[in-house]
Amino acid sequence: MTKPKSPSVVPKDLLLPFVLITSLFALWGFANDITNPMVSAFKKVLELNNVQASWVQMAFYGGYFTMALPAAIFAKRYSYKKGILLGLALYALGALLFYPAAAYEQFVFFLLALYILTFGLAFLETTANPYILSMGPQETATQRLNLAQAFNPIGALAGLYAAQNFILGSLQSDDLDANGNAIYDTLSAGAKAGIRSADLMVIRNPYVILGLAVIGIFVLIAVVKMPENNETDTGESIGTAIRRIFQQAKFREGVIAQMFYVGAQIMCWTYIYQYAETLGIDNRSAVPYAMTALGIFLIGRWVCTFLLRYVNSGKLMMYFALLAIVFTLGAIFVEGMMGLYSLVMISFCMSLMFPTIYGIALEGMGEDAKYGAAFLIMAIVGGAIMPTAQGMILDIGGSGYADTLILGVPEVNFSFVLPMICFMVVGLYGYRTYRIHEV
Repeated sequence: MTKPKSPSVVPKDLLLPFVLITSLFALWGFANDITNPMVSAFKKVLELNNVQASWVQMAFYGGYFTMALPAAIFAKRYSYKKGILLGLALYALGALLFYPAAAYEQFVFFLLALYILTFGLAFLETTANPYILSMGPQETATQRLNLAQAFNPIGALAGLYAAQNFILGSLQSDDLDANGNAIYDTLSAGAKAGIRSADLMVIRNPYVILGLAVIGIFVLIAVVKMPENNETDTGESIGTAIRRIFQQAKFREGVIAQMFYVGAQIMCWTYIYQYAETLGIDNRSAVPYAMTALGIFLIGRWVCTFLLRYVNSGKLMMYFALLAIVFTLGAIFVEGMMGLYSLVMISFCMSLMFPTIYGIALEGMGEDAKYGAAFLIMAIVGGAIMPTAQGMILDIGGSGYADTLILGVPEVNFSFVLPMICFMVVGLYGYRTYRIHEV
C-alpha cells in the first residue's frame, strides 16, 4: 500500500510568486533593524533622555497601528498587488523624507518620516502575510509562513550591517576620549552644532539610498504579472466581518499574544546597545552582538520550520517561551558578559513566535483572514508602547543606564523584566492553543 504523499509547503506553480513576495520580508526586516540602533544614535546626537529617544520606536511601530486596518480594507477592495505597490510607494516616501528632516535638524521631522515609512510597511505586512498563507494547502500554511519569515532576519542583518558601517561608525557624537568619556559632552554649543549637522547627514544618507532602492523594487513588481485570489463581493459590511473574527477566542488571544511578543522583540533588540554600553562596549562595537542575535534568530527560523513538521505548533511555542524566560532571567540577574550572552540567546527562542502566532490566529478564517491580518499587524504597536515603558525604567536614576540599583542589579538589567512578562503571555497562548483550542 502506497503511503500518502505529504502536502507540499509551496506548490511548484506558485513558486515564483512565493519568491517575489518573500523578498518583501527581507525588505521590511532591513528597515526594522537599521532603525533599532537609531534610538541610541538620536539620544546622543540630539542630547535626548531615554524616554525621548524611545519615541523613535513609538513613531516607527505606531505607523503599523495607524495603517494596518486601512491596508486590509484597501487589499480587500482592490488586490494584493495594488496593496503591495502602495506599500512600496509609502515606504520610499518615508525614507526620502529623511533628506529634508536632516536639513531642518528637527527630531519631530525624523519621527514623521519614520511614521510615514511604516505606513508602507503596514501595507506590505498586512498584504504579504495572508498572501503567503494562501499559497498552498491549509495543512502547511504555518510552515510556509515560517519559511517566508526566515528571510526577514536576512534583511535585518543587512540593516544592522548598514547601521554599523555607514552610520554608527561615522558619528562624531559617539567619539570617546582616552578615559572612555564622551567628547561631545564637553564641547561648546557652536562645536556641538557643527557635529550635530554632520551626524544627522550621516543618519540621513542610508535612508535616502534605501528610498531609491525601494522605488526600483516598485517598478519591478509593477511590471510582473502576479496571481490574485478570486474573490466575490458578498456586500457584507466591514463591521460584520470584524465582529465575527473577534468572536473567536483563538484569534482574540492571538492578537494579545502578538502585541506582547513584538514588544519583547523590540525591547531585546533595541536596548541591547544600552546593556552593552554599561559593560564598556560602545554602540558600533555592540553591533556584532546584535548581528549575532539576528543570526541565531535566523537559524531558529529554519530549525522551527523543520520542527513544526513533527511538533504541535502551540506546544513548541510554549516550550520556546519558557526557554526565553530562562534566558531573560540570565540577562537580568547575571551581570557582565554572561548576562549579555543570555540577552543574545533570547533571539533563538523568539524566532518561532511571530509567524506561529500569526498562523494559529488566522487558521481557518478564509476571506476574513485579510481583516484578521490587519489586527495582528496592528498588534505590532506593542513595539511602540513597551520600549517607551522600558525607557522610563532606565530614566529612574538619571539619563544613564546604571545610575541606580533595583533588586541589586543596574536599572538596565532590571528593565528586562518587561520582556520576561511578555514571554509569559506568549507561553500561555501556546499552552491554550494546544490544550483548549486544540490547534
